[in-house]
Amino acid sequence: MQRRKFSREFKLEAVRLIRERGVTVAQAARDLDVHENVLRKWARDHEADPGSAFPGHGVMKPEQQEIERLRRELARMKAEKDTRRHSTLGYLSPMDFERQARVA
Repeated sequence: MQRRKFSREFKLEAVRLIRERGVTVAQAARDLDVHENVLRKWARDHEADPGSAFPGHGVMKPEQQEIERLRRELARMKAEKDTRRHSTLGYLSPMDFERQARVA
């Protein structure tokens, strides 16, 4: 069985049905053929952040985009640190210097 996908508009309308029109979650779930817990989660997500709720497949919230950017930057800086040459280490990278020290 394949997982069902719902558009952002469908989710927003489902939340409006509960919040603005006063339809119970149980009734809305039956009418929309969606599990009650899914509908409750959509309502919680929308209440927590109405502007960026339900961003869509492959689209990240701004906070997630910033986290990913910082992860990439950290990985780049770690790689740069490992390849940087130091005159006090005989112009070896810290990793190369440690490897050489272990061998000796």
